[in-house]
Amino acid sequence: MYSFAHMNFNVLDLEKSLAFYREALGLHEVRRIEAPEFVIVYLGDGQTGFQLELTWMRERTEPYDLGECEFHLAFVTPDFEGAHAKHEDMGCICFENPAMGIYFIEDPDGYWLEIVPQKA
Repeated sequence: MYSFAHMNFNVLDLEKSLAFYREALGLHEVRRIEAPEFVIVYLGDGQTGFQLELTWMRERTEPYDLGECEFHLAFVTPDFEGAHAKHEDMGCICFENPAMGIYFIEDPDGYWLEIVPQKA
């Protein structure tokens, strides 16, 4: 039997990414691994055991090639309208699908994050 543990995103500017995930989604640092070549920071939502792993390669200077970005991580919120207003103010909404009742925000490295309203 298996259960989800974490998902990894490689980031170019760790501090910028940490600030984005804290402000946009309320994620906080759960633990950190530091090595000469890299830093790994695990972020949690304080509600589930799932974690987002941000990996920063110290010597990396070029943005990551995300291909066609046909993958994403989804977040559920009980305050969809409030979240949308916050993300609109942040200027990070990259795609909206009103027919499906969802939208996506983009992090500093170009990763898409889906925002879904919590179902009653």
